[in-house]
Amino acid sequence: MTEAIQPALAVTGFHVAGVHCGLKADGALDFALISSDRPCAAAGVFTTNQVKAAPVLYDQDLLAANGGADVRAIAVNTRCANACTGELGLANAAETARLTAERLGVPLESVLVMSTGVIGTQMPMDKIARGIDLAAAALASDDDAWHTASRGIMTTDTRPKIASTDLVEIIGGSCRITGIAKGAGMIAPNMATMLGFIVTDAALTPEQAGRLLRGAVEVSFNRIVVDGDTSTNDSVFLLANGASDLILDTPELEAQFAHALTQICVELAQSVVRDGEGATKFITIEITGAPDDTAAKQIANAIGTSPLVKTAFYGGDANWGRIIAAAGRSGVAVDPARMQLRFAATDDAPGLLLFDAGMPTHYDETAATALAQGANIVVRLDLGQGDGSALIWTCDLTHDYVSINGHYRS
Repeated sequence: MTEAIQPALAVTGFHVAGVHCGLKADGALDFALISSDRPCAAAGVFTTNQVKAAPVLYDQDLLAANGGADVRAIAVNTRCANACTGELGLANAAETARLTAERLGVPLESVLVMSTGVIGTQMPMDKIARGIDLAAAALASDDDAWHTASRGIMTTDTRPKIASTDLVEIIGGSCRITGIAKGAGMIAPNMATMLGFIVTDAALTPEQAGRLLRGAVEVSFNRIVVDGDTSTNDSVFLLANGASDLILDTPELEAQFAHALTQICVELAQSVVRDGEGATKFITIEITGAPDDTAAKQIANAIGTSPLVKTAFYGGDANWGRIIAAAGRSGVAVDPARMQLRFAATDDAPGLLLFDAGMPTHYDETAATALAQGANIVVRLDLGQGDGSALIWTCDLTHDYVSINGHYRS
């Protein structure tokens, strides 16, 4: 699935870099650094997996200790997840932060760390130290630096994931928001498997940063599925350094910023799905008529994680019965006699009605197959039981996914 790389926009006061420090044998970029020239209000959202990687534990403790009031840098390594690595892993996460703080001349408690890669391997600290030195020397603020940093955090990703926007306030003030993410496999709702960081030169309080980030993540990164696995390392950060002097001191300004932040997160989240390991199709699952929004999301997740549904779409087979069956095993009480199921090619198309009132309709099988064979597929399931709704994005499950993950460590 191809996707044009969107241009990044530099954010005042932030500098980034991506370098090769020897973690990847092929010479590809494998380490990234982001730095702010002033303290940032910061917030993080982390994996719900009970097996959390050392950097997740380190960052959670750091943000709890400093209240998210003074963050200056994030160091990101690939190839090694630093997960299931015991006390040595925790020590290495702390040492990564210490080396970064020392090299940048910032307080130790202002440095966050992120890792991605193979679970159960220890950090090669000589290479990490080299990465910190190289990245610190290469820090820049232009658009090229952002593209380079985005490549420095990739693992099985086939392309970088960047999103950026200018937010203009009606009386003339403005700020910018830019985000980078990585992720292609081990993706499931509840902080889908990925790393991401979003920065802005707006002035936020730590409380605002946390509340706005959680709201944006819930309708973006928590709504994507590639394979149904939730990682040990999922982390998304929001850093706000206030360099634009735009203060979100009215409900209207905060709502405008929240909308822009959500759009950034949705764009990044959808980019993860479009780059899903081996994926050939981008699938939107829209649930309406559920008892409530929670039930709708539960049903959407059951459909989006179903190997039978995902392989049917890979084969271009309009096997809609698998979707109805997945809804039925979701754990939510449903009544097929109230259901309506449609396939469409776009979000605004009316769609082809396949199933209604407990029975298949007299639909055109050729038309249904053509929709199932498309690169973009919208699945609409109306349960006829209430006002609850949910939207998630997923992809098909292909032979290439098996090949990638069958040889991930080789």
